[in-house]
Amino acid sequence: MAGGSGTRLWPLSREQYPKQFLKLLNERSLLQNTALRVARLEDSAPPLVIGGDAHRFVIAEQMREIGFDQATVMLEPEGRNTAPAAAVAAHYASTHFGPQALVFLLAADQAVENTPAFVAAVEAAAKVAATGKIVTFGIQPTHPETGFGYIKAGPAGEHGAFEVAAFVEKPVLEKAQAFLDEGGYYWNGGMFLFRADVFLDELKRLEPEMHAASLQSWNHAVKDIDFVRLEPTAFKRCRNESIDYAVMEKTANIALVPLDAGWDDVGSWTYLGKLPATDASGNRLRGDVIVEDSQDNLVHASTRLVSLVGMKDTVVVETEDAVLVAPRERVQEVKKIVQKLKKAKRTEAETSPRVFRPWGSYETVALADRFQVKRIIVKPGQKLSLQMHHHRAEHWIVVSGTARVYCGEKNFLLTEDQSTYIPLGHTHRLENPGKVPLELIEVQSGAYLGEDDIVRLEDVYGRTPAAKA
Repeated sequence: MAGGSGTRLWPLSREQYPKQFLKLLNERSLLQNTALRVARLEDSAPPLVIGGDAHRFVIAEQMREIGFDQATVMLEPEGRNTAPAAAVAAHYASTHFGPQALVFLLAADQAVENTPAFVAAVEAAAKVAATGKIVTFGIQPTHPETGFGYIKAGPAGEHGAFEVAAFVEKPVLEKAQAFLDEGGYYWNGGMFLFRADVFLDELKRLEPEMHAASLQSWNHAVKDIDFVRLEPTAFKRCRNESIDYAVMEKTANIALVPLDAGWDDVGSWTYLGKLPATDASGNRLRGDVIVEDSQDNLVHASTRLVSLVGMKDTVVVETEDAVLVAPRERVQEVKKIVQKLKKAKRTEAETSPRVFRPWGSYETVALADRFQVKRIIVKPGQKLSLQMHHHRAEHWIVVSGTARVYCGEKNFLLTEDQSTYIPLGHTHRLENPGKVPLELIEVQSGAYLGEDDIVRLEDVYGRTPAAKA
């Protein structure tokens, strides 16, 4: 499941590029790490990634980068929580692999330190699920966490599993500590393993309307290029509900398998503050950072030098267009900043300077009255839509790679250090015919420079004439 906005990791995470697509822990994104981790499971099929329309090309590109060209990307018309996502995943698995196919449902934005232990726990859970149980994973707690729900284990069963005695809501600190002292309580990590038919039977019994609506949405889904679009009218009839409330807390057909693999929810900057320090003073530094007389800080620099003097227990996150500074104990309140940005209709809440498109990406380098400068990267073999603008002209300068340019009736190649002019109102297209990325600088000039001044005449990606589709 790769939906969600991840506002607690702002300013790195934005609505159009949330945390699951960020490279926070290593050279892979959280989504990519999750896909590679589950690929270690025996007899695993190519992943099914469920996400939103706005993120479809990012998901597809990140899957392609790690060699999962056969991954299926399913698009929800709108976010409806985890129960409808589980339902359509089960319908998908039943259709393609048979009613008794095992479905492993998990979020794309979690971290696991010990992959072999993770694989061992999941493969043990598969044996339990094959017998007809819906398996939930209980994360071995390491501290009295108040941000997670808990699961109380019951009597032991087969294959290292337990019965489930109770689901417990997020506790206060004293109660969380009591859970650890007593033992037998696990964090609820939101991961589930079940046979498709078993889950769908329980869903039909407990949530018949959701079962019917999800089935109709799946049955009338359509293929759109490389994506599967769920039928929107039926899907929106699914109640906005978590899988825990819809099924897990109501069914008796459930088992718990403990998971002790260094799991954590990368939900906020608090988690990243738990990672190993990068210097002797307990600081966790990433990017171009210099500190002096500073201890136990988390500093993430993206585009420039960040320096700290005499700071302690502080979080500093720098991006090209925004900077966050907060005491570590209050960093969860960053969501209040995001709410204010949205209320003020500031773009910093939704988009980052670098905008991803199916053909590559672009970022604004400079913007002022009547001109804008962009850095554009086009992937090998890709091309932009055939388009025109009503209000602006463009100058293209090739920095590296080879560009094929269509402008009016002309069709020609440009190489490094060459340039061309696209007059206002002229039909044009940019293409990368080479085998290396094409990088160019685009200088726009005109009375209006908004992204909605694009009229698409032809598009290989099936997007609508609206620029932001």
